[in-house]
Amino acid sequence: MAWNGRHFLNLAELSCEDMIGLMKRASNFLDAGDRYEPNAPLDGKIIANLFMENSTRTRCSFTVATKRLGGDYIDLLVETSSASKGETLVDTALNLEAMGVAGIVVRCSQENGPNEIAENVGIPVINAGSGTSAHPTQALLDAVTLTRYFGTDDLLGQHIAIVGDITHSRVARSNVIGLAKLGAIVTLVGPSELLPNDLGCKTSTDFDGVLSTVSAVMMLRVQFERDAKVGEDYHEKFGLTEQRFANFHGAVLHPGPMNRGLEIDDNVANPESSPHNLILSQVTSGVATRMAILEHLIG
Repeated sequence: MAWNGRHFLNLAELSCEDMIGLMKRASNFLDAGDRYEPNAPLDGKIIANLFMENSTRTRCSFTVATKRLGGDYIDLLVETSSASKGETLVDTALNLEAMGVAGIVVRCSQENGPNEIAENVGIPVINAGSGTSAHPTQALLDAVTLTRYFGTDDLLGQHIAIVGDITHSRVARSNVIGLAKLGAIVTLVGPSELLPNDLGCKTSTDFDGVLSTVSAVMMLRVQFERDAKVGEDYHEKFGLTEQRFANFHGAVLHPGPMNRGLEIDDNVANPESSPHNLILSQVTSGVATRMAILEHLIG
């Protein structure tokens, strides 16, 4: 793989070939199952998980990925860090570097937080979600999940809909970049008040009209914690209901956490609902994808 980036901050920094290289490595890890890597590329190295926002899937998958590569980790969470005393994100990162960690995985509410850390430390920094602007490891694992589903290296010609609260979604923003690099056509769907038109792709408020044209749909939760507001008819207009699901034969994704009964019906969200339900496959892909990134940057 030609990519020699020092940090993993945004998919805009990677080419299509770079993405495919990381995705193939992630796919190799997936084919190997849940074993630990025999050559232990992170042996003797400690990764710091600096999570200033709550997380289940992302933080735990980085932890599992680090352990499977033979490394160790420390978790520094917002409620137990000196950020609660006023310490800046960069100062926290500098202190972690001084302790000898080999890399920092950071999630924060600041849009440019990971970039600011990367500019000030001499170790690799991985963006695990920043503000509403970027979640590149999630977008890469989504691409891994989709290419394995379609049996291809890229997503050339695939039409993919991302549905829900686009305005507040860093997942949507990173996926628009990543899916487009891999050749996909992306349509963003949602109520007009949650549908920005500055992301460089098609938009629509007609979920049923778009659903009939796509090969995969990614459902997003409404981010009420970011003051998103929707009408009482949101589920009717933009939810992946059992009726819609019954007439759709493409892949279904959701980055989680899910608001069951709002953007996706309970029975549709259940993994046994269909082989086209890839929601838990995304979680599995998350560990392998983050293994590929950690190995490439630090291993």
